[in-house]
Amino acid sequence: MPGVGKSTVGREMARRLAWDFVDADAELERRCGASVLTIFEMEGEAGFRQREAAMLDELTQRASIVLASGGGAVLRADNRARLRERGLVIYLRATVDEILRRTRNDRSRPLLQVADPRGRLEQLLSERAPLYEEVAHLSFDSGAGNPRRLVERILDCSAVRTALGLSPGASLQ
Repeated sequence: MPGVGKSTVGREMARRLAWDFVDADAELERRCGASVLTIFEMEGEAGFRQREAAMLDELTQRASIVLASGGGAVLRADNRARLRERGLVIYLRATVDEILRRTRNDRSRPLLQVADPRGRLEQLLSERAPLYEEVAHLSFDSGAGNPRRLVERILDCSAVRTALGLSPGASLQ
């Protein structure tokens, strides 16, 4: 979902692993020379989703990266398959109240530029949560806690350490 901390947690995770961090939306903006909001306005959601799918296909083939995908990337079955098959997918969950708190002043999120952001978030969550669960290998609550502590919890998880090829006692930066 938007505002759950994908970029914040992803950057810290990448730092700890000494990997590259890529925010798919930011990379798309960089390559297109336009904001996600502008792409939505010019090409509609369908045009944006097509660009997003091509970007994810490319990015999921890279090694040693932490990828923060856009919240709607799971809407396409091909994206879900690529994400699940080509990497370790961690679903960060947050309540609608927490997401609202984090995004209330952010005008760069096209799907939340509506009269009733709470209603929109509730709708998005009900539509997307099953898809997030389908694609995720693991889920963590991002809540209101410290992102560094969340990264610690993720990296201490034995399933994550195994997937990343880390021994149980191996330390990270």
